[in-house]
Amino acid sequence: MVKFLCPPSRWTLKNWPVLWQWTGLILVSVFFTLLWNSLHMPAALLLGPMSAAILFSVMNGHVHLSQKPFSFAQGVIGCMVAHNLSFKILGEIIKDWPIFLGGVFSVIIISNLIGWLLTRLKLFPGTTALWGAAPGAATVMTLMSESYDADIRLVAFMQYFRVICVAVIASFISQIWMASSNSGYQLPSIVWFPPMDWANFAKTLALIIVAIPISRLLHIPNGRLLLPLFTGLILQYLGYIHLTLPPLLLAFSYTMLGWNIGLRFSRAVISYVAHSFFQVFAAIIVLILLCGCMGALLAHFTHIDPLTAYLATSPGGSDSIAIIAASSPDKIDMAFIMAMQTVRLIAVLLSVPFMTFLSHYHTQKSKA
Repeated sequence: MVKFLCPPSRWTLKNWPVLWQWTGLILVSVFFTLLWNSLHMPAALLLGPMSAAILFSVMNGHVHLSQKPFSFAQGVIGCMVAHNLSFKILGEIIKDWPIFLGGVFSVIIISNLIGWLLTRLKLFPGTTALWGAAPGAATVMTLMSESYDADIRLVAFMQYFRVICVAVIASFISQIWMASSNSGYQLPSIVWFPPMDWANFAKTLALIIVAIPISRLLHIPNGRLLLPLFTGLILQYLGYIHLTLPPLLLAFSYTMLGWNIGLRFSRAVISYVAHSFFQVFAAIIVLILLCGCMGALLAHFTHIDPLTAYLATSPGGSDSIAIIAASSPDKIDMAFIMAMQTVRLIAVLLSVPFMTFLSHYHTQKSKA
């Protein structure tokens, strides 16, 4: 199994100079980005660096990616979402609150049932499966899990492997939907150096830079994404700012996000979880399929188009889903997608510790 998941030990980068490793990571990222783009995949600028970083990690590469550019990238993505939204996001929640409750809690119930079943079957130690199956807030779930008798390495693998699977499958679904709904549709070509309002660009950068330490100080879950999103939404609505994000800045942010996800998959972690790989993969695929079924029901019984419903019910991460939605046709309801993703994020943060408590209580009662 280890051989299946990892290249042979002689295929290693750990003795390469750091400069060579960075050069290799950048070049391979460009190659994969061009490859995904040639397949007309939405979010190729995210999937390319992510693919390169995973390959780089399992070959024992050891470049260090600072947390600061990743935090900044999340802020940029938050502003990108806010730029594409209006206060429709609140109207969507209020107007369709039964749909939101049904969509949000159906995904959470499905994920908790999968986690509970894996826990009861003792396929994973302690409460690992409950935390690993949580549909969102990957970093927060990983960090919190260690305090609740869970194996943080397995949780991290389950969470970030799910993020990758969701991103790739959602991109394929988006591509298929675009091809079937409009045979003439092509992903728009990127104008890398468009005319720009430099004053609003400076305000946008200031918003992101200020929001990062505030979210850290206030311990806001996923705050580096959500605080610029909602603050930018308000300021833009009041007319104080017009969020301005040049394509090069977005490309940089997508690259940082892709690298941050991919570089978490070290050879040591993959070797450690190799014996559980098929259980993890099966659980993730079942979760994605069931969430897709909920999206299909949502589209069938409401006015929402199928791709919007699918992306809204996809089990995280919200930043990669936002990028895929932004790369899709204009009729995609970004407000609905981000509203449901945000509400579910909050619900996940509240529900998983509670489910962990119930699992502990049930275990203790069984022992007694």
